[in-house]
Amino acid sequence: MSARDEILAAVRGAVATARRPVEVPPLDRPEREGDVDLFAARVADYRATVVRCPPEGVAAAIAAALPERATVVVPDGMPYAVPGAVPDAGLSSAELDATTAVVTTATVAIATTGTIVLSHGAGEGRRVLTLVPDVHVCVVRADQVVDDVPAAVRRLDPARPTTWISGPSATSDIELSRVEGVHGPRTLHVVLVGPADGTPPGAVS
Repeated sequence: MSARDEILAAVRGAVATARRPVEVPPLDRPEREGDVDLFAARVADYRATVVRCPPEGVAAAIAAALPERATVVVPDGMPYAVPGAVPDAGLSSAELDATTAVVTTATVAIATTGTIVLSHGAGEGRRVLTLVPDVHVCVVRADQVVDDVPAAVRRLDPARPTTWISGPSATSDIELSRVEGVHGPRTLHVVLVGPADGTPPGAVS
């Protein structure tokens, strides 16, 4: 018997005697509305910038968040006007690397962790769009903010890929020194859109 056969035989024996997994009943509790103020504070804790505005102020808030003379890319299905932006039509990594910023929407946001989740549908684009450009401007509606991670997961389609964003890209792997932008954007701007009656515009940074 070869070493391969011995390994496979051991695996079959272990599987044959393994206990069946315990079925865990789903968490049955009503979804609570997320605390938008808490979400804004948590995002700011990650050294991101949060700007709150009413729906009619989104275009202006996006424009203010973008660097001067920035080259900007937007995904298909972007519902907000971004003058001068280049639509993503399968841009190469090199073309994206030459782009200053990306503007996207989101699927859901989590108040207790300050996390934004993208499921890469319309307005959110390919995962690479939010990993290569140096600046990410993300528009989040107040009604997309939920209380915690389980509530966020219930809003997600398990068949879709997701990207979970908690502030700008950062690592402290080398001598515990924080370095931003190693594997993603160094700057995250969140445009938090309030209800129709309007949350007074203001910034948290």
